[in-house]
Amino acid sequence: MSLIVGVEYCKTDANGRFKLPVAFIKQLDLSSDNRFFIRRSIYNTYLELFTYASFQEEVKKLQDKLNPYDPEAKRLYRRYIEGNMIELDSVDRLNIPSSLRQDAKIDKEIVVVGSGDFIEIWDSTTYKNIDNDNFDYKAVAKTLLGNTQEV
Repeated sequence: MSLIVGVEYCKTDANGRFKLPVAFIKQLDLSSDNRFFIRRSIYNTYLELFTYASFQEEVKKLQDKLNPYDPEAKRLYRRYIEGNMIELDSVDRLNIPSSLRQDAKIDKEIVVVGSGDFIEIWDSTTYKNIDNDNFDYKAVAKTLLGNTQEV
């Protein structure tokens, strides 16, 4: 699977459906499977959207790393696979389940963000406010990546 990148602004309809932007469709291999897996993020108030094939790969990696008999590992695994299977319809729409819309505080306007292996789906207001915490990107880049001139 190729790297998924980009940011697109979309609207959901009354049923929670939104049209997956063409820019993302072109980056995804949907020739044989139009299924996706969607779940809450453990990191912030947004949703994570995977193609079904890439989600299966992620779950396999997690299974290889976690001890199924460790209660913490089992709890993390359960949370990781907790979500819904959804399908792209004939007009390239995805339906976000209502429980996930509530969890992510999604109302009408959303931001769809390519995040490498998956797509983030944010409520537009939440997305606009994520940088209101004075996060110092330059300092963090220097700490985590070393010389920021090469990034």
